[in-house]
Amino acid sequence: MSLRPSERTELRRSSFKPSADLDERRRRRVGFTVDIRKRSRDSALQKTRRAAAGGEAAPLARSQQPSPVPETRLGSIPAQLAEGLLSGDISVQVEAVREFRKLLSIENPPTEEVVSSGLVPVFIQLLSREGCPELQFEVEQVLTTIALRTADDTIAMLIFVKLLSSPSEDVREQVVWALGKMASNTTICRGLILAHGALFPVLQQFCGHAKLSMLHKASWALLNICHGLSQADFEHVKPALPVLRQLIHSQDVEVLSNACRALSYLSDGGNDNIQAVIEAGACPQLVELLNHSSPSVLIPVLHVIGNIVSRDDAQIQCIIDLQALPYLLNLLTTNRNKGIKPEVCRIISNIMAGNKEQIQSVINGNMVGPLVHLMHTAEFGVRYEAAWAIANAASGGTHDQKRYLVSQGCIKAFCDLLSYSDTSILMVCLEGLDDILKAGEADKSPWGCNVNMYAQMIEDNEWLDKIENLQNHDNSRIVEMAACLLESYWSNEDKAMPMPWDDPVSWLAEDNTPNFSFFDGPGDCDFG
Repeated sequence: MSLRPSERTELRRSSFKPSADLDERRRRRVGFTVDIRKRSRDSALQKTRRAAAGGEAAPLARSQQPSPVPETRLGSIPAQLAEGLLSGDISVQVEAVREFRKLLSIENPPTEEVVSSGLVPVFIQLLSREGCPELQFEVEQVLTTIALRTADDTIAMLIFVKLLSSPSEDVREQVVWALGKMASNTTICRGLILAHGALFPVLQQFCGHAKLSMLHKASWALLNICHGLSQADFEHVKPALPVLRQLIHSQDVEVLSNACRALSYLSDGGNDNIQAVIEAGACPQLVELLNHSSPSVLIPVLHVIGNIVSRDDAQIQCIIDLQALPYLLNLLTTNRNKGIKPEVCRIISNIMAGNKEQIQSVINGNMVGPLVHLMHTAEFGVRYEAAWAIANAASGGTHDQKRYLVSQGCIKAFCDLLSYSDTSILMVCLEGLDDILKAGEADKSPWGCNVNMYAQMIEDNEWLDKIENLQNHDNSRIVEMAACLLESYWSNEDKAMPMPWDDPVSWLAEDNTPNFSFFDGPGDCDFG
């Protein structure tokens, strides 16, 4: 016999699963949340009481709160949190994870107890619940906190690598920031990041249409990973070079700055490091960025170019061929930022330490005059770098190039800087003067002007007193260098070589054959 409609309805209702009762689930979830918070509060209160009473109430409190999870593993962590974490109800798990997050955010959180309890794999497993982004985000917050605070770096790295594959960009963005924070701590942390393969997931964050906030954090993490690496670690970060080459084309100042700083770290090494940066194709855009208006971009760009021109002539020529010198001249004469001019002078100094053709490129670029001007007017750091540049040209240049340096006022600039007490700048100036005076010795002729014109210029302008005063300097090396200059170029100044027209009779009576070995005697100072 068929059932009446009312009977069918009652039968159908009785067959419903209890879990379908939304009101009942809501009441149970709210009750569980209230219970968790109550027990967390009670646990904190009991912990305070135990501390005040010398720990006497601890055994009694634990005996009154039985837990299916071993108390020795949980310590001060409420057992109900672990129960909620292990339950199959997503809503309960979300609340449990949220309470863990709050527990780990307090002062002196029980991070090590969470790790030792064995709950970290449970949190990692919950990341696979892709159907609940809220749960994934809460778990990510907990794992990030654990990773940053735990003493176990291996667990931290496993957490980070796992989280970097999260489908949620918000999760990945938070993880990238945390990874960059960890990489900024020590070289050991950066080595662990590379050892656990975390670099490639970071590089993947630049693929596709990443948010600008992600590009900021990922580029910052990348520069921290690249900082202070050993030569062995450099091989592990070389895959980042193509990504950095793309990032230096960004229109965002923060991304640009981070990418250029990363390249400055990667190029701060041997020839292989610099050659890798050149072969990655980054140099043309780096030279273009010399025209950038922001110091936060310009200074790291100058660091990279300074590293490139610090090694061999071929790498120096690469920068010259890309027409970098006009940009550098512009920065030398117009930019007012205190950090710019020392870097520019250092780059020019490295170029002038190259071959004679490269020195001539700087001369042709009309950069010597501005450098000499800075030796007179700039602050100490800029004066020192400018003096180095001129001294390098005086050391490796031809006689004609040295004469050009003199015509631009380098002798006066060197002598003016002898008033400083700083040993480093005094050594640079004395070496520069010695190289200039050697050229003056080479220009002497027994049949013409038998005077070192540059030595005479120093004496006529009363700059010789400054060299003589350095014989009383506290540094023995400075005393030695000053004495050598005086001995080489001024000790025989009153003993002019007799000429035939001065006294023909005496000339014939004595053996006064001219000595054409112009480089013997004066000018033999070796300052190392």
